[in-house]
Amino acid sequence: MQARLALRQDSTALDEARPLWFSLIDMPEPCSVLMDRLVAEKRLDNDDVWTRLRRLLEARKLKQAKQVARYLPPGQEPSAKLLDAIADKPARHVARLPANFAATRLGREMALFAIQRMAASDPAATAVLWQDIENRLSPAERSYGWGQLAWQASLHHLSEALAWYERAAQASPLTLSDEQLAWKVRAALRARNWETVGKTIEQMPPQLAAEPVWVYWRGRAYAAAGRQEEAQALFARIGGRPNFYSNLADEELGRVIAVPGKATAPTVEELAAAAMNPGLRRALALMRFDVRIEGVREWNWTVRGMEDRELLAAAELARSHDVFDRAISTADRTQAQHDYGLRYLAPFREYVDPKARELALDSGWIYGLMRQESRFVANAKSSVGAKGLMQLMPATAKWVAKKIGLHDYRAAKVAEMNTNVTLGTHYLKLVLDSLDNHPVLASAAYNAGPSRARRWRAEQPLEGAIYAETIPFTETRDYVKKVMSNSTYYAALFEEKPQSLKSRLGTVRAKGGDVTAEELP
Repeated sequence: MQARLALRQDSTALDEARPLWFSLIDMPEPCSVLMDRLVAEKRLDNDDVWTRLRRLLEARKLKQAKQVARYLPPGQEPSAKLLDAIADKPARHVARLPANFAATRLGREMALFAIQRMAASDPAATAVLWQDIENRLSPAERSYGWGQLAWQASLHHLSEALAWYERAAQASPLTLSDEQLAWKVRAALRARNWETVGKTIEQMPPQLAAEPVWVYWRGRAYAAAGRQEEAQALFARIGGRPNFYSNLADEELGRVIAVPGKATAPTVEELAAAAMNPGLRRALALMRFDVRIEGVREWNWTVRGMEDRELLAAAELARSHDVFDRAISTADRTQAQHDYGLRYLAPFREYVDPKARELALDSGWIYGLMRQESRFVANAKSSVGAKGLMQLMPATAKWVAKKIGLHDYRAAKVAEMNTNVTLGTHYLKLVLDSLDNHPVLASAAYNAGPSRARRWRAEQPLEGAIYAETIPFTETRDYVKKVMSNSTYYAALFEEKPQSLKSRLGTVRAKGGDVTAEELP
């Protein structure tokens, strides 16, 4: 866009840039040149600047918020010191609000920032304080405040969430962010309020509403309202793909989850062509010398635009070199000819199956989890220090080793395959036993901790899919869905018969009990 402005004085570039001001949270530093131009040409006013400031503060992007604040007129912008102080101690800011704080836009916005930051920790307590000051604000500002409280209440699974969304709408017409709309739907799901589920998804921007998650839940809402034909059309729109909501949509259409017919194996000529491909050869060489990041990038660049037959040959080449993660990701790319034995590789069964039998664990679930954790990179190490196939944290590995009496254990052994699988499967068993023997809860616990998985349950039994969808942590929510969908396909491969994801998800019982869950790391 900068080039168009510089070379052709193409002002339509500014027309295209303006929506980015409102939609992009993480805006690269070079974009500031374009944003400066938008401000200079008065295509952004003070209200627009405050709108972006609010979004950045909601996203805890304090550094970026300070940069955006400079677009406000002198004397009307929050100082970096003030923003830091409110972010650090929002309750103190609210407690010290002067009687005339609402006389300026800056005073009102900083009060809203403090309320938003407090609500992230304790929405219920914040709502009490909020009601003491809201009447000094404009209807639009009161609407924003209630919208923030409602969003945070949804994340905390508070029953007041939907009522607070309603108060936001009553105060003034409110444009909810994508995140607020998503959590309004999730709050309605936990409340089993299918009417609100359907209406809220209908209010979403088209691009958001078209995501499979919201297509599925809109279909469920229509089905609950007796609009079966419309529901079936929505399920059909997203069905037929190997992912969580496609699986659930297929089951709503009466289809079982089965492994598609296997494509003809790559020919000798196709395998030879893959083996001689310069990019694939470079990638394998890099990974052979443990230059993994660059090797993965080289591989991914090389397989761009390959046809199905080339992809299958490349995936088989990766498998033959024990580069299991590239085999899986490459087989995942095929459009018409598939090999689910490559998509859902199951290496190291000589280590996994004996432990699964010993501990009465579902092999499909173990593999579904390992596929998500490490993609079978045996020496995988995460940024936070988790190691091996089952991505065990050092403290957890040490605790499990002591728990099961692994007397010769030392920290370095967690990277050994047999030890890693032994400790990982035992931990899975301990978590599963402490959480109703429910794989959805146990999967959430494996990623985010048993106490959180327990806390995220509701006051009444929840459909497993609703529990998964309303997990507050984005990473864990995505993780649980993928693990459960993975495990369904592994079970279909291992048992050689169709499966039901819905049955695997089951029902998550209401809160209560599970004292031992708090004792697990």
